[in-house]
Amino acid sequence: MRYGYYLVLLGLLGSCTAPESTAPKVAFEVPANFPAPTYDFSRNPITQDGFELGKALFNDPILSRDLTISCAECHTQPHGFTHHGHDVSHGIDNRKGTRNSLPIQNMAWESEFFWDGGVGDLDFVPIVPIENPVEMDENTGNVLEKLRQTRRYPLLFKKAFGSEEITSQRFLKALSQFMLTLVSANSRYDKYVRQEGEVLTQEERAGLALFKQNCASCHAGELFTDKSYRNNGLTLQGTPDEGRYLITANPADKYRFRVPSLRNVAVTAPYMHDGRFYTLEAVLDHYASGVQDTPNLDPLLQQNGRRGIPLTAQEKAQLVAFLGTLTDTDFLTDKRFSSH
Repeated sequence: MRYGYYLVLLGLLGSCTAPESTAPKVAFEVPANFPAPTYDFSRNPITQDGFELGKALFNDPILSRDLTISCAECHTQPHGFTHHGHDVSHGIDNRKGTRNSLPIQNMAWESEFFWDGGVGDLDFVPIVPIENPVEMDENTGNVLEKLRQTRRYPLLFKKAFGSEEITSQRFLKALSQFMLTLVSANSRYDKYVRQEGEVLTQEERAGLALFKQNCASCHAGELFTDKSYRNNGLTLQGTPDEGRYLITANPADKYRFRVPSLRNVAVTAPYMHDGRFYTLEAVLDHYASGVQDTPNLDPLLQQNGRRGIPLTAQEKAQLVAFLGTLTDTDFLTDKRFSSH
């Protein structure tokens, strides 16, 4: 069996009280090579109708002040649910934010969100872009009222939750149900480690060995992140973003940012919290020769009397080849998640 089933299936915990139309059709699955999820499904069991409602909300610009910006605007499926090609996200009235849009994938395994970890619960994540003045610039209460005035949404909420009542809790839980299903775990790498007949090239295997030696301390495990916050020695430009410090007020967190997952990294350019690098080669050049001695620089990037990670041109090419094996084409083209 390709995936291991998690016992919180669509609608399983809510089957006693949920409307008949929410009977489970598709299971939430834990890939065989993944750890157990951290999200508490008992408080928000996924149903087919909850998923459909969340998908509709995710793709609807009604969430923004002037009905122009949806969640999908900055999180497009073909590029791992990122804002592809934008160094920082563009929101309402073409306003520019300050950070690059992170992918939405494998959210069931996350317990802190955004580059600075400013939200600690997936169910509250949508409030941030909705109420951010450079993203959707709307009030959550206004969004709920707009939804209530439509013909469509009271019916969708009734199918998902048993009545037409539209509350903030239902609204946020539906969005979570959609995001929780965005599981990316069927790349060539996954098939290789699960021994499903996939073979990596010699260059890709060499890249995997280099990755384990040089990168896996931070981009750890099958999620390719240790979920920590680190300063990777980027040049401080203009008024520098102080990262995690803005949340904790701990001076030791200045210029530290979340270690992102590298799944689908070949299609989620640009890179870093401010999107300053547009190619994986540029990222590797930074680690090989561009790491700066900034405050709180991570100790892993200053060892043996030098900064950075020594890499030859051939080693960089091998690492890029390996990172390409993390692209999950099935996930990027799955029609269940498509906005069309």
